[in-house]
Amino acid sequence: MASKTLAWWETAVIYQIYPRSYQDSNDDGIGDLPGITSRLDYIAKLGVDAVWISPFFKSPQKDFGYDVSDYCDVNPEYGTLADFDALLAKAHSLNLKIMVDIVPAHCSDQHAWFIESSASRDNDKADWFHWVDPMPDGSPPTNWLSFFGGPAWSWEPRRQQYYLHNFLASQPNLNHANPSVQNALMDIARFWFDRGVDGFRLDAVHTINADAPPYKNNLANPEFEPGPLPQQQQPFFRQLHDSAQLNQPAIQSFSESFRRVADEYSERYLMGELHGDDPIAASQAFTAKDRLHATYNFNLLAWEGLTVEELKAAITKAIDAFNGTGRLSFAFSNHDVPRSVTRQMERMGLAVEQQPALQLLLLKLETCLIGSACIYQGEELALEDVRTIPIEQMQDPWGIEFAPVFLGRDTCRTPMVWKENASNGDFSKANTTWLPIDARHLKRAALDEAARPNSVYSNFSTFLKWRKNQPAIMSANTMSEISGSSTQIIFDRISDAQTLRCVFDFESLSATFEEI
Repeated sequence: MASKTLAWWETAVIYQIYPRSYQDSNDDGIGDLPGITSRLDYIAKLGVDAVWISPFFKSPQKDFGYDVSDYCDVNPEYGTLADFDALLAKAHSLNLKIMVDIVPAHCSDQHAWFIESSASRDNDKADWFHWVDPMPDGSPPTNWLSFFGGPAWSWEPRRQQYYLHNFLASQPNLNHANPSVQNALMDIARFWFDRGVDGFRLDAVHTINADAPPYKNNLANPEFEPGPLPQQQQPFFRQLHDSAQLNQPAIQSFSESFRRVADEYSERYLMGELHGDDPIAASQAFTAKDRLHATYNFNLLAWEGLTVEELKAAITKAIDAFNGTGRLSFAFSNHDVPRSVTRQMERMGLAVEQQPALQLLLLKLETCLIGSACIYQGEELALEDVRTIPIEQMQDPWGIEFAPVFLGRDTCRTPMVWKENASNGDFSKANTTWLPIDARHLKRAALDEAARPNSVYSNFSTFLKWRKNQPAIMSANTMSEISGSSTQIIFDRISDAQTLRCVFDFESLSATFEEI
């Protein structure tokens, strides 16, 4: 547990921005890169170390940027490469690192690669995607299903073959068994590193497909039970995916190649988002020597929230595998799940007036665990989830597919608000924003909260300044076993210079810290 100088990413607090919903600078109702640049002072004053920006690349926006048609340019809705360069320069002047969200598993069907590949079986990109002949009866080659509903295979009449897509049919999976595909992605990494980007969040790396045919069927999930949660409402979750479709061992050739590129530069960071039938085992595989630096951890992102005992169990399982390292990045919220304070309040049976105290407690807990922590825009304001978006105003293709039983991810993606008494909360002067503003959020508008001394923003900012001066957190990634009553989470953070007892009490909704 010797104290040492850790890499910046081993203790970083990373602020996630969903660019479409952060700040609109040109009054079209959609957030953009110049809008983010205009709010970087607000982020820097909070005291975080880095900003992760969800995809802003050229895209038809069928999955709002996670369907990329050009990895090396900016979608016009969000601005230009010059706008990105200005954002990066401003961030670096404020000592903020910038991470961008690369999508390595799939692209858009409007990407030039897929347009060429789908045209025939004998072109230069013919094997850049997973093309497979039908079964003798014309059916798809495996039982694989899409996350977003229906089979994971779609028919292309020109090639008389099926192609693989783990998400929308307009998001074809790249064939990572082809070295040319990986070389192209390495070139994309260098393009952004050369511009000065500090790291990548690698989207859904467990859905990279690198196996060659013939493909195996997924096995049935013997523990599946129908129920109210999205994981229980779709056929997709009736299968065990690591048996064939996901977390394929051959993926790690990509991890190793991408790491070699990152190591060509100074202090660049690779954080892979993943899940799986055994997420801890998958994380260990992706962060083995000379692979990704860390994985984005889903232990605390349960859709229905977690009780205190469930929080303890989830943290313990992760810590047991990674104690003494910075190879985990914890998060309570992101752009894919309902907002943390709403999930946790409902799970713990708390009243609405307890919302700010609970959110601050969750933020402190997350940033006292080993490794890095990702804070989703609005958590620093204790923004609640939006559960009342009319179906006709929904944008998320996943939610539209399964509404009204499941409302998808729009509920956590509504625009940030900055001033209570400004039009659209000062997000945009447009008559209509891409998703509706939640009127409840106006009471916790960002700039108003930053000016209030007792707000969640102000208290968390003070806490992050204190955190930076704690050797037990900043110079070692070691913690004790978790203890405490049924309403407490207690552990020690430990370095040579300090042992810090951290007590998180979910009855009083308070945190205390003591050197021992």
